[in-house]
Amino acid sequence: MKELFDKISEECSKNVTKSYSTSFSLATKMLSSNIRQDIYNIYGFVRFADEIVDTFHSYNKKELFSRFVDDLNYSLIEGISLNPILNSFQKTVNKYNIDKSLIDAFLKSMEQDLEKKKYKSLKEYKDYIYGSADVVGLMCLKVFVGGNNDDFNRLKPYAMSLGSAFQKVNFLRDLNDDYKKLNRIYFPGIDYKTFNEDAKNNIMIDIEKDFSKALKGIYMLPNNSKFGVYAAYKYYKRLLRKLDRASYLQIKSKRVRVPNYQKVDVLARSYVRYRLNIL
Repeated sequence: MKELFDKISEECSKNVTKSYSTSFSLATKMLSSNIRQDIYNIYGFVRFADEIVDTFHSYNKKELFSRFVDDLNYSLIEGISLNPILNSFQKTVNKYNIDKSLIDAFLKSMEQDLEKKKYKSLKEYKDYIYGSADVVGLMCLKVFVGGNNDDFNRLKPYAMSLGSAFQKVNFLRDLNDDYKKLNRIYFPGIDYKTFNEDAKNNIMIDIEKDFSKALKGIYMLPNNSKFGVYAAYKYYKRLLRKLDRASYLQIKSKRVRVPNYQKVDVLARSYVRYRLNIL
């Protein structure tokens, strides 16, 4: 029975979200119940693609990634995959008519992570961020607006800014791990040895610009998603504040984190603002 298989597939995507990201899982729980599963389905897909290129070092990652893409393309056409993650993702893609170009851009950035270690130009950097983060935000936006193209196009620039901000915060937080474990540096014109306080501050300024633009779009989101997206925004703002307070040497030596009790505090404060119609 396909309905049972679809249910099991979606449970798998939900469990992936809960297991891999407590912060994203918390924010997703704040979305309306009628769209929550679709966001789990998107996250499961992007997480598994990212896992292939970032963690499966004992296996032929190129071959795994190629098979993953082939299975994805088959599932989008046929409406089924024996991979539960892809089966649930194709269901969401087809339900909201998510543009295949967004998926292709994401896969292109993920494939670059198989070999590319440094982004030398601003264009390379922006292109990678678009594919690895902005398009994920756009996929989610298509769900938030129920597939409405007019609403999607109106909110698209703000969703891209939020995706960029989130990704740049991740790059800064993970600078130590990315370099020491994966030999990667994403920020153009910067390498691990010359990363200093000035470089950190310039990155912070750039991220704040993205967040400032993104917030305007969050206020315009439909009620089904406004609270959840705002909570994610506030979490990343809290993380950015901790990165701002950390010295460049601390960022180069450890992963700055937001403790769970602070995540709960962010959620509670966001909920108050939402209930008081301040958003």
